[in-house]
Amino acid sequence: MKKIYYFMTLILLFVLFVAGCSSKKEPHYRGYTSDARRAATMRCYTVRGKTYQPTYVRVGDTMRGVSSWYGPNFHGKMTSSGERYNMYGMTAAHKTWPMDTMVKVENLENGKSAIVRINDRGPFVKSRILDCSYAAGKKIGIDKKGTARVKLTVVGFAGKVYDLAKERGKSLPKVRLTNFAVQVGAFRHIEGAEIYKRKYASLVCPPKNVIIRQFNEGGAPLYRVWVKGFDTEEEARDFIDKVPVEGGFIIRPE
Repeated sequence: MKKIYYFMTLILLFVLFVAGCSSKKEPHYRGYTSDARRAATMRCYTVRGKTYQPTYVRVGDTMRGVSSWYGPNFHGKMTSSGERYNMYGMTAAHKTWPMDTMVKVENLENGKSAIVRINDRGPFVKSRILDCSYAAGKKIGIDKKGTARVKLTVVGFAGKVYDLAKERGKSLPKVRLTNFAVQVGAFRHIEGAEIYKRKYASLVCPPKNVIIRQFNEGGAPLYRVWVKGFDTEEEARDFIDKVPVEGGFIIRPE
């Protein structure tokens, strides 16, 4: 009798475990307002030879393009934010907008819309600007067709959504990122990097904001010269334009 009771208990525990794993509810990710998590997901990254530089956005920002959706093949796998992808959650992937940005997705072909939370990077397909979860894609009517022209509107951050009509005229929030830098040169030999470091150190204050970082690329050292310390992307871009810096581009050092 004890053996039968033990066996039935094991079966019950197994059923409860499976039921929990197959739940369609999107789990609450406790860390999704973490500054450290946000910083970690805002570093530039390269996919298929193309480099992407995440940036900040403000409520009311918009973007137009093509949205697709991703589902069963990715369900349960890790996203770029550190969460596990839940195809039944109202989430989406965007190449550059900050994680936990709340976005209204409007299907311009049928008028349907949904609000999603960015928790992944992608889609890495030309012309596409968003990858909806299965649930979000179904809600706006692209689950069968696969893609649709959409308009994206930033409506909030980390679960908080603002009514843009009611907030008109008010100062709306934005995800503000700091610690922008400009790469002004890259050299195989340290001597060239030192020359550039001295050159730009005479142009910025304080001079210590000009640094050299060594990387290993192609089996050989590569010395990158960075001018850091810009509070916003606009400041960094202004530096590139005014100096000017030929071939310079914006990065966010770790």
